[in-house]
Amino acid sequence: MTTHAPHTAHSVTLPASLDEAVAALSAMPAAVPVAGGTDLMAAVNRGQLRPAGLVGLGRISEIRGWRYQDGHALLGAGLTHARMGRPDFAALIPALAASARAAGPPQIRNAGTLGGNIVSAAPTNDTLPVLAALEADLVVAGPGGARREIPVSHLLAGREMLGPAELIGFVRVPLLHAPQVFLKATGRTGPGRATASVAVVLDPARRSVRCAVGAIAPMPLRPLEAERWIASLIDWDGERGLAGEALTAFGEYVAAACIPDPAPAAEGEEQPVPSPAVLHLRRTVAALARRALGRALS
Repeated sequence: MTTHAPHTAHSVTLPASLDEAVAALSAMPAAVPVAGGTDLMAAVNRGQLRPAGLVGLGRISEIRGWRYQDGHALLGAGLTHARMGRPDFAALIPALAASARAAGPPQIRNAGTLGGNIVSAAPTNDTLPVLAALEADLVVAGPGGARREIPVSHLLAGREMLGPAELIGFVRVPLLHAPQVFLKATGRTGPGRATASVAVVLDPARRSVRCAVGAIAPMPLRPLEAERWIASLIDWDGERGLAGEALTAFGEYVAAACIPDPAPAAEGEEQPVPSPAVLHLRRTVAALARRALGRALS
């Protein structure tokens, strides 16, 4: 796997099922699960992690595909970004496919997995704002064949954590059959880490707009007031179009909610002003939110 791995991990287990993987982690609590290894093995090579053992998830076929369940898609945590970027998956969940295609160069997309993206929880991970906007749930496998569901936002916010020997087995995503868009900005041309990203999902059944902003905070941010305000302006029974001024106002509303002004100064002190970097980031988020909503409505 890497030149450092043999000196670092004392054992490697390759289970064939999710329950076998959980059992292996129960038997060796110091072991670390690994799928694509795009984050884990990089940390090992940098000397930041010295696992006592590895539990490889690559042979577990049940988590490498997806199936339909009660109006939802049950996505295996082992789905790679490359697989999610294909046209058949894009027809199912367009924004998640777009985020997977934007995840980096081919070698990263071929190895990196949906579950690994969630567990590593790096702010710049492209799938996270999409999952937040979709209000996805995680199906967590535990010892003794136990299964429990938690909202992905709860895990990312630290409100609920994975317990000992627990693994994310599946991601449960509602099939909305409605427009959804993912956009990101990077500091370079071509694939790169996001400086800001925005996912916008329309939910006509609930007459709602869901928006999540990624990369600017430790977890994706939901501007709930902006969502409710813009949803109230949309003619859900008609063409669903909005004037350019409304789109611009929505972008600014989202940016102001996610990147607020500095706290007011105490009496007698000079009022702080946002730095040029903060103002630039706010303009970037506003532009992404405006464009994403515009594309979804069109």
